[in-house]
Amino acid sequence: MMNNHDPIHPQYSQNLQKLDSNRQLTLIIYILYALGLFSGITAIIAIIINYVKQDDVRGTWLHTHFDWQIKTFWCVLIVGIIGTLTRFLLIGYVILFVLTLWYIYRMVKGFLAFNERRSIE
Repeated sequence: MMNNHDPIHPQYSQNLQKLDSNRQLTLIIYILYALGLFSGITAIIAIIINYVKQDDVRGTWLHTHFDWQIKTFWCVLIVGIIGTLTRFLLIGYVILFVLTLWYIYRMVKGFLAFNERRSIE
């Protein structure tokens, strides 16, 4: 009797292919976010992909990465606006510098977890 977890079951093969495809997409999104340090447009492309494909990764370990990426994007955007608006007070430069370090930390931590095929928290 075959079940859905049997390696020869067609559904099992389709699920593996879908997971592999979503894994590749998650890697591309991490790359787009990393490039966002140099060009904000790539981060905008990444967040759009996150929202469009979010349902495809729901229920998998990749969903935690999508959440991680989405939260990172919105925090960077909000704090980045605050930092930009407060540059004239000079504190804005400190905010933007710390934000950049935090962004790099989030991308590295997320990618390392992704590379180890584990969830991110």
